[in-house]
Amino acid sequence: MKKISYLAIAAIAAAFTLTACSSPAGDKPVIAPVTMEASELQGTTVDLIVGQVLNIDTGSLAVDSYSGKVADPSIAKFVAGREDASATFNPGVEALAAGSTAVTLTNEQGGIQPLEFTVSVRPEK
Repeated sequence: MKKISYLAIAAIAAAFTLTACSSPAGDKPVIAPVTMEASELQGTTVDLIVGQVLNIDTGSLAVDSYSGKVADPSIAKFVAGREDASATFNPGVEALAAGSTAVTLTNEQGGIQPLEFTVSVRPEK
C-alpha cells in the first residue's frame, strides 16, 4: 500500500475547502508541511513556521515504529505515525511556538541509532 501522509491529506482537504468557498481577506493561508526522509534528519536543523508540520517519511520501516521526544514541548510536539483501514499516517513534528528545540526519534525495531535534530520555529507572518 502506498503511504499517504495524514499531513498531506489535511493540506489537500484544507486547500480544497478554501477553493470551494469564498473566504474573508483576513483568513490565514494554509501552511504546507515540510517532508523529509528519516535518514536525512540526523544532525540537521529543520525550519518551520508556527502551525507547520514536519512530515517524516520512514521509508521501508513501519510508520508506527518511531517514537519521539521533544526537549521543549512548548515549541513543538511529536505526532506518532499510525495505520488505519484506509490510510497510513507518517510520524511528524508539529510547530507550536517560536523558538528552537532538540528532537530525538528512536525506532522500536532496534539496531537503528537515535535520530537527533533541531527544530527551529519562527512566528507566522
